[in-house]
Amino acid sequence: PSTGCVVANGLEESLTRVLHQGCWSPVRTFGSTVSDYSAEGEPHDFAVLYQGRTVGRVQWAWSGVHNQLNALAAIAAAAHVGVDPAVAAEALGRFANARRRMEVRGTVEREGGVVTVYDDFAHHPTAIRTTVDGLRRKLNAEGRSNDRILAVFEPRSNTMKLGTMKSQLPWSLEQANLAICHSGGLDWDAAEALAEMGARAQVAADVPSAIAQVLAAVQPGDHVLCMSNGGFGGIHGKLLEQLAAKG
Repeated sequence: PSTGCVVANGLEESLTRVLHQGCWSPVRTFGSTVSDYSAEGEPHDFAVLYQGRTVGRVQWAWSGVHNQLNALAAIAAAAHVGVDPAVAAEALGRFANARRRMEVRGTVEREGGVVTVYDDFAHHPTAIRTTVDGLRRKLNAEGRSNDRILAVFEPRSNTMKLGTMKSQLPWSLEQANLAICHSGGLDWDAAEALAEMGARAQVAADVPSAIAQVLAAVQPGDHVLCMSNGGFGGIHGKLLEQLAAKG
């Protein structure tokens, strides 16, 4: 403990309470404005600050506050073993993220704009919100605030199938222009859970129905964000194939 270092998310009040009870190791926090390490800028392009002083800059392809926080944690951990934060930040620019994290599965040229299809592992409300908000913030930063996001998701985990967090879904999808929920296998009424979203939400009983709803709604320049912790019936490839065929 005396030679280690605890790297803690300064945004988590529960962690702060525990650490304030006593800790044998040095502690470095990240995330909040009063943390040791904080960020200034959008998640895909931000300055890294150490105790308020700029020590590096991360420029990479990844969106989402969760990725930004992961970067700060990695920089803090690397600093403890002697890696200069500027070097760590520059190295992150070459980082190849895991698959299924806002992974672009393909694009289809349409008259008036390109339709982009993404795959993401998000499968519970907090992760869905983080993913959708991350894409929206990235588009806004690129001057593409008018681009639409079509969020196609599958509540496939055991917790989601039971409906434990269904009331949070409208909150998680606030930044989506249209949400399409694959409701197959659910023990709860997806249409009822999404009712407060009005016309911004649709429910599909199976994958072919979800694809049909996307094809009916998609416009040039749209971003079709498919979210599931499973294979989602191969929806990504089928969407790309049918989007290309539709022309």
